[in-house]
Amino acid sequence: MNEIENKRISKFLSLILRHQPETIHLKLDENGWADVEELITKSAHNRMHFTIEELDEVVETNNKKRFAFNKDKTKIRANQGHSIDIDLALIPQQPPEFLYHGTAEINIGSIMNKGIEKRSRQHVHLSADKDTATKVGMRHGKPVILTIRTGKMFEEGIQFYLSNNGVWLTDFVDAQYISK
Repeated sequence: MNEIENKRISKFLSLILRHQPETIHLKLDENGWADVEELITKSAHNRMHFTIEELDEVVETNNKKRFAFNKDKTKIRANQGHSIDIDLALIPQQPPEFLYHGTAEINIGSIMNKGIEKRSRQHVHLSADKDTATKVGMRHGKPVILTIRTGKMFEEGIQFYLSNNGVWLTDFVDAQYISK
């Protein structure tokens, strides 16, 4: 499969598994898992054709590790980034002392005023390294990397989760914990 086709399938999976499964009449369970055969069949009915082998390649090669199979590859889900209500069944964990959040320069005033909100997503996404945060910030304009005092947040009772692909998640980051 070529890179363009891989990206096309990946974008489609992000839409369906994170935001709008109803677009193809797909049912996700309470933990966000979809039946792989049903996904392939319903996608084909909506003119999005791919095989199990192509789906496997997309999951394996996605640089952000956005998707995961269950052990026997009969189910698939997005690792995080959902705007629909699902329970990823993640266990609270202690984060490192500092994590990073990449955003566009245009958002800095609002963030430094109001903090980082999850908005339509289930969680705020934080990165363990500045390179990843920079890539995230570049998607929206001139990137700015914010340092988040997650150790202090954790000490004060704020919960954090680590998704299967290494993204740190929390519900909200108050401005008092953010520095440029």
